[in-house]
Amino acid sequence: MNIVVVCQARLNSTRLPRKVLLPLSGKPLIARFMDRVLCSRLATTVVVATTTDSVDDELANDCSARGYEVFRGHPTDLLDRHYMAGKAYGADVVVKIPSDCPLIDPLIIDRVLTAFLSKSNDVDFVSNLHPASYPDGNDVEVMTMSILEKAWQSATQPYEREHSTPWLWDGNPDVRCMNVLWDNHVDHSMTHRWTIDYPEDYLFINAVYDALLPRNPQFHLEDVLSLLQERPEIAAVNAHLAGVNWYRDHLGELRTITTNDTRSFPAPSIQHESN
Repeated sequence: MNIVVVCQARLNSTRLPRKVLLPLSGKPLIARFMDRVLCSRLATTVVVATTTDSVDDELANDCSARGYEVFRGHPTDLLDRHYMAGKAYGADVVVKIPSDCPLIDPLIIDRVLTAFLSKSNDVDFVSNLHPASYPDGNDVEVMTMSILEKAWQSATQPYEREHSTPWLWDGNPDVRCMNVLWDNHVDHSMTHRWTIDYPEDYLFINAVYDALLPRNPQFHLEDVLSLLQERPEIAAVNAHLAGVNWYRDHLGELRTITTNDTRSFPAPSIQHESN
């Protein structure tokens, strides 16, 4: 089964322009992110999916120079970009991981993929977001290429095209969905923000890298949690942004999103290693 991980990235981000090229411990953020995603044991190919806009030439060139696979697609229609990237690489399965998750744990990528593969005859879409339980910034969405193609053909709402997967999980009864919860039964999705959209997020992530990378270049989720317990001043840097995400704009309210505000799907009835 050809599993293609599509990592969207661009330089013209609205809230924090050029964030994927910001320095993290001697490398640009996109390189630190790719270091982690490429540690997935189950992914066949990992692709940086950027845009055809000339502003992203620098990003595409940098990624190519580092040996990464690069696909260039639609600037604003992420559903089209993901589908076309999957098609270009002959994917059977497409995994969506946004590049604004530079602390993504490869063990979590493989955990969601394992859940999908164990039920591949019975599911179309598996993620760890409906409801979310991991710290924000460990987003993994897995889908068959056939259901992604159906979404590409059928989705008409602007938010469905912009965010690529809502047509699949936002109340579509024809899509067989499943969710992967954190094994420890704790929900850190609203209290721990490990994604990057604002300057404070960058300061937080940079501090985490500076503290953990010298100890272990392949640090995991538990290492970050332990660091934040040891040094709560790091967690405080972007704590006021916890729970902020795009879905609140879709709901028309600028507020924190709870598990009651998004779709929820059953967890797989299989055992996984803890992360």
